Amino acid sequence: MSRLDLTLAARYLRSRRSSRMVSLITLIATGGVTVGVMALIVVVGVMNGLQTELREKILVASPHLRILTFGRGLRLEDWRAVRERVAEHTEVEAVAPFVLTQGLISAGADYHEGAYVLGIEPDTGAVAVTSLAQHLVSGDLRFSTSLEDVDGGVIIGRRIAERLSAYPGDRVTVLSPGGSSFNASIGAFVPRFWTFEVVGHFETGMYEYDNAYVVMPRPLAQEFAGLDSAVTGLEVRVRDPWRARQVGDELEESLGYPYRTLDWQRQNQELFSALQLEKLAMGVILLLIVVVAAFNIVGTLTMVVRDKTREIGILRAMGMPVGTIRRVFVLQGVTIGVTGTALGTALGLILARLVDDGRIIAINPAVYFIDHLPVQVNPLDLLLIVVASVVVPTLATLYPARQAALLHPVDAIRYE
Repeated sequence: MSRLDLTLAARYLRSRRSSRMVSLITLIATGGVTVGVMALIVVVGVMNGLQTELREKILVASPHLRILTFGRGLRLEDWRAVRERVAEHTEVEAVAPFVLTQGLISAGADYHEGAYVLGIEPDTGAVAVTSLAQHLVSGDLRFSTSLEDVDGGVIIGRRIAERLSAYPGDRVTVLSPGGSSFNASIGAFVPRFWTFEVVGHFETGMYEYDNAYVVMPRPLAQEFAGLDSAVTGLEVRVRDPWRARQVGDELEESLGYPYRTLDWQRQNQELFSALQLEKLAMGVILLLIVVVAAFNIVGTLTMVVRDKTREIGILRAMGMPVGTIRRVFVLQGVTIGVTGTALGTALGLILARLVDDGRIIAINPAVYFIDHLPVQVNPLDLLLIVVASVVVPTLATLYPARQAALLHPVDAIRYE
């Protein structure tokens, strides 16, 4: 590529009075690439942001890995021995027992609703398996009570607390299906009503947790669920969350039957698979905008060839090689593609930053689990977008460049 190639390409791109229409179409083609790249960056960033935000929200109350059992009614009897064996794995940072069951909660006599009851280790501190403690609005994980005649203290999600009008210091009643007792007079099991003091609230930003979770100490949850000394399973935190499945497989093989593992990705596989598919589909659809802009480039260069037919003929008659003519028109298309890509990348990054930092697009948390539209630009995705946005316009220049190079000098001058 010589200086002559660059000079001719730049001259043909500049507007002249006789070729204003060509220059206008060039601007339109550049704008098409710009819009396409900007849309790709923002939309792919939104899909990445949703994946990252959902992962962080899910891991607030859910661990990286859970150790459960087969065929024992979700009861882990010898959990202390299993915990010691799991803690020996080099990738495991923390292990703790948990209890997960359901109940019917109310703060008065007129309104009841279902809730998940989660029992965790009180005052977990530095060995916490999840980050729930970091999302407490009030209270702490010591579950200290100040009221008399209550069975213990609980921390509930902000949304369920608002619906029940249950604030710190208030009493709530929870109906336990697991801790029921047999009544000989009626010949049936009678569910037990438990009275708890609300000692705090948490807000994770994820609708499912804030709307339906009641957290209590693990020993109290064992009694509530009727598990005696057993637990539902073990929660495990690993060094790298993305290796949770591999670590789970290794632990499952080491522990043997009847133990099984469930990692956070497998537990939410449908959700992340849907997001990945949407990301791919939206990326392909928006890439078509760049393809349309590439067709505009083909039209632009075709018009330039027709407009410069006489000049091309003169240059060819003066001995300019065919390769030089081809490179001149390829350079024009590359310039349009690179300019549009650069502008689109800059505008896309600015728009993505504004949408993410300003949280200007609110969404329904009951449907999407989060309350705003997050945007996270992945460097690898950005690189792929930039490369594709330069390659597609470059490929679009090959046909008109070839047509220009094949013009015969005599025919070109005679045509004019």
